[in-house]
Amino acid sequence: MFNKKTVKDIDVNNKKVLVRVDFNVPIKDGVVGDDTRIVAALPTIKYLIENGASVILCSHLGRPKGKPDAKFSLEPVAKYLEKIINSPVIFVKDCIGEDAKLKSKGLKPGEIILLENTRFYPQEKENDKDFAEELASMADIYVNDAFGSSHRAHASTYGVAEYLPAVAGFLLEKEIEYLGNAIASPERPFVAILGGAKVSDKINVIKYLATQADKILIGGGMANTFFMAQGYPMGDSLVEHEVVDLAKELLDSAGDKLRLPVDVVVANKFEADADYKTIQMGPIDQGWRVLDIGEETVNNYNKVIAEAGTVVWNGPMGVFEFENFAKGTFSVAKSVSESNAVSIIGGGESVAAIKRSGLDGKITHISTGGGASLEMLEGKTLPGLAILNDKS
Repeated sequence: MFNKKTVKDIDVNNKKVLVRVDFNVPIKDGVVGDDTRIVAALPTIKYLIENGASVILCSHLGRPKGKPDAKFSLEPVAKYLEKIINSPVIFVKDCIGEDAKLKSKGLKPGEIILLENTRFYPQEKENDKDFAEELASMADIYVNDAFGSSHRAHASTYGVAEYLPAVAGFLLEKEIEYLGNAIASPERPFVAILGGAKVSDKINVIKYLATQADKILIGGGMANTFFMAQGYPMGDSLVEHEVVDLAKELLDSAGDKLRLPVDVVVANKFEADADYKTIQMGPIDQGWRVLDIGEETVNNYNKVIAEAGTVVWNGPMGVFEFENFAKGTFSVAKSVSESNAVSIIGGGESVAAIKRSGLDGKITHISTGGGASLEMLEGKTLPGLAILNDKS
């Protein structure tokens, strides 16, 4: 149950509404590369416009080190949003200051402005009270619709909520409902698929899911660290030596819930055209490295996925950017898309893989937040959600 107020629980007519969106999207040569996060914010923005609000959008983009940097400007996003929402979007070249205040003051119902990158100020990440108050001073209501940034207590995701009535947007609500339900009351069997390069990023997720999930299927570079923990020499494979002992503890505590690959695809270099072969899992020779899960593992994992009631997937099974090492990831994607389970995919690379396989339309929910979805899978409460007004 979502127990926070949403935009529907508050009168927005004739009100200035500051909306924290997650427009942290890839931009190359002034062109938006992937519009998933922009499209995901449209329902909230459209609802506000249709209900007579003046909309002030704010977001961060990239890591500009607390000062203005043209390559992290949100101006291309304003142009892109204008095109897809079919309505003028005024871009403001600062997120606070006189110009921002004047433009927001003159904003009429149904009009939209997008403020410049909030991270052009170090005060954003510091959750500085004065900075948050200045942002809040432009509006009557605050809406958080930036799920992907809600795991951080920054000025625009947390601080402003201390100065204004603060509610959730539709995207934040949807994300929390899906991810929250998946963990709190999943349809069983509950299967977690975890991949990607590093175990260290997901230690707490694995610990928590070991108490919640029925099966945890491991792939990607992180499997190598588990193999090392089992005593296998790993050749030239990526291994996080500093967490091998932790991986051993996880293997012991999770027992047979935690499944590792039984066969792997190894290559003689980390390149698309490398020589490669599939081998049964065992000691890896020097000069070879694991770059994907093997066919037998794929079949094993697919059987588990086919019987699942809920599947949560975060992280690819191999180096899917190289065609010869993409089979594991794309086969798992196909299996998840064909299963009858409630399927939730989070994390940039898993989302990219599912889109590249063209199966994104068959997934129940694709999360817009990598770090935020991981923190939810760890059982944590997100600060940007916790600060919002309760329904009761």
